[in-house]
Amino acid sequence: MTLATIDPASRPRSPARQARLPDDAARRRGVMAAIIGNTLEFYDFTTYAFFAVTIGRTFFPVGDTWLSLLASVATFGVGFVTRPVGAVVIGAYADRSGRKPAMMLSVGLMALGMLMLALTPGYATIGMAAPVLIVIGRLIQGFALGGEVGPSTAYLIENAPADRRGLYASWQVASQGLATLGAGAIGLVLSLGLTPEQMQDWGWRIPFLLGLLIVPAGLYIRRAMPETAAAVAGSTNQAVLRRLVRAHGGRLALMVPLVLCGTVSANVGNYMTTYAIATLKLPGSLAITATVVVGISVATSALLGGWLADRVGRRPVMIVPRLLLTLAAYPAFLLLTRAPGAATLLGLSALLAVLGTLSSTASLVAMVEMLPRSVRSAGLSVVWAFTVLVFGGTTQFVVTWLIGVTGDPLAPGYYLMATGLLGIAAMLAMSETKGAALVE
Repeated sequence: MTLATIDPASRPRSPARQARLPDDAARRRGVMAAIIGNTLEFYDFTTYAFFAVTIGRTFFPVGDTWLSLLASVATFGVGFVTRPVGAVVIGAYADRSGRKPAMMLSVGLMALGMLMLALTPGYATIGMAAPVLIVIGRLIQGFALGGEVGPSTAYLIENAPADRRGLYASWQVASQGLATLGAGAIGLVLSLGLTPEQMQDWGWRIPFLLGLLIVPAGLYIRRAMPETAAAVAGSTNQAVLRRLVRAHGGRLALMVPLVLCGTVSANVGNYMTTYAIATLKLPGSLAITATVVVGISVATSALLGGWLADRVGRRPVMIVPRLLLTLAAYPAFLLLTRAPGAATLLGLSALLAVLGTLSSTASLVAMVEMLPRSVRSAGLSVVWAFTVLVFGGTTQFVVTWLIGVTGDPLAPGYYLMATGLLGIAAMLAMSETKGAALVE
C-alpha cells in the first residue's frame, strides 16, 4: 500500500466532503468532546463488570447465587452482541452524514441505557419487568458503544495537525484508561465506605448516577465541536458498506489481528481482578487496587505511545512493545504464581497494561490512516466491534476454561503469547504511515 506524501491540507476535496479545518481552540474542544463521550461509554461497561454480583442479586434472584451471577454476567455479555450492529449503523452513518451527528447519537443512547440501569426497580418490586428492562438497557448500551469507537477515533485523527495525529488519537485509548480508573476508584471507595447491605440495596447505583451527571456537558461540547467530514448528499449506509468491503477488504483483514491481540491483552489485564481472587486467593481489596493500577497505566502509556508514534513512527511502536509483551508473558505469570502478593500482582498488571497499550495506541493510529475518509469510521467500527465480540467477549471465559481444563495457572500467559504472535505478523506486513497524507 502506497500513500501520497503531500500535505493533506493542500489536497483539494470535493464540495460534498469539504469541512472547515479547525483552529487550535476548535481542536482542543474536539479532543475534549471525544474524551468525555468515550470515557462515559467505557466507564459504564467497566462499572457493570465490577458490580455484576450485586446487580445479579437485584435483578436475577433465582434462588442460587451462582445462577444469579451467571444471569448477570450473561446480561453483561448481551452488550457485546449489539456492538457490531451499532458499529455498522452508526459507523456508516458517520461516513455519510458527518462525525458530529454520529457522536451525538452514540452518547445520547449510552445515557439512555445508563439511566435505565440506574433507575429500574429491582425484581422484588416489579417482578419480571426488572430483568427485561435491564437487558434492553444493555442492548442499547452495546449498540451505542459499538458506534462510538470508529467515529470518535476518525474524528481525533482528522482534527489533528499532521505531525500530531498519533498524540491526538492516543486520547481514544487514554480515555478508556480514565474510565477504568474512575470506575475502579469509585468502586473501591464504595466498598470501603458502605456495608454489604447498603451496597446491595442502593450503593451499586451510585456509580451509574455519577456517570449520568457528565452527560449534559458531553452533549453540549459535542454539539459545539467542529465537523471534520461533511455530509455526502444521496449516500446511504448500504453504499458506504459496499464501498468498504469491495475496495478495502484486504486492509480490513490486516486490521483484524491488530485489534485481536490488543483486545486480548486488555481483557487479560481486566481479568486480573478475578484471577487474583479466584486463582491466587488474594484479598478483594488488593484485586480492586490492581484495576486502579491498570487504569493509571493505560491512561499514561497511551499518551506516551501516541507521542512516540509521532516521533519514531507507527511500526516500531506497534511491534517492539508487543514483542516484549509476548516474550514476557510466560515468565511474568510464572513469577506471579510462585510469589503471589501485592508487589507481583500490581507489577504484572502494570507491565501488561503499559506494553499492551503502547502497541495498541500506535496500531490504532495506523489502522485509521490506512482507510480513506469516506469509509474511515465504518471500517474501524466494523473491525473493532466484530473482533471485540469474538475475542474480547470470550477472553475471560477462554482463560478461565484453560485454567480449569489444564490445571495450569499460567494459561493467561500462553493465550497472550499466541495472540501476540498473530498481531506481530500483521504489523510486519503493514506499511509505515507516519508523515503520509490522510487518504481522502
